[in-house]
Amino acid sequence: MHHLEISNLSADYAGRRVLHDVSFAVTRGSIVSLIGPSGSGKSTILRVLMGLLSPKGGAIRIDGRLIDYGNRRDVTFIRDCITIVFQQYNLFQNMTALQNVTVAPVKIRKRDRKMVEAEAVALLEKVGLGAKLNAFPDQLSGGQQQRVAIARALALKPEILLLDEVTSALDPELVHEVLDTIRLLAAEGMTMLTVSHEMGFVREVASNVLFLDGGRIVESGTPAEIFDNAREPRTRQFIGKILAR
Repeated sequence: MHHLEISNLSADYAGRRVLHDVSFAVTRGSIVSLIGPSGSGKSTILRVLMGLLSPKGGAIRIDGRLIDYGNRRDVTFIRDCITIVFQQYNLFQNMTALQNVTVAPVKIRKRDRKMVEAEAVALLEKVGLGAKLNAFPDQLSGGQQQRVAIARALALKPEILLLDEVTSALDPELVHEVLDTIRLLAAEGMTMLTVSHEMGFVREVASNVLFLDGGRIVESGTPAEIFDNAREPRTRQFIGKILAR
């Protein structure tokens, strides 16, 4: 049984169809990377999964359970299973790194504060920020803030982590800080869906790569298949342009 299964997914945005019959499956512990030009539907898939945009057709299943996005219980279930990290860090500016990581488990999940704080300290140490527990966001670099955002997502104990262009807002010299954190999660077997323009990173960590264009999956395969031996002309054109930069 697949951990996550998406079948014939369609979605609209601003009155326009932005996803057309998208289908793919994710096995537990795998990393699926979504690549393609801007506006191809990559981030839309993640937003539909989180219930931030309603699907117009198709089906989404988690461990075989069909999700009804019109049902509040199902949306709650999804958000217990899946957490997303966005391009923008969206940290609370009046809270320390430790407080940013603990606020949701304590306030939303109603978990014991002392236990949550101990877990948060361990998470911040894991992402290399053990010395920044009491730092406020404006005292941290962009890469450090993004790592706090990742730790905050992990504090909710998701089964699947969605990463939506998490390095795009960073200066080039800070990108490696965040990518190293994702490599660590990959080594630990976290199931992830990533949207990224970091092709070298995608090639390194992805189990499967989906190339999207115009709201459709044009081609899917292993990193070697997509980057070295793509079947579709549109895929080869995109990869050629990206790697030539």
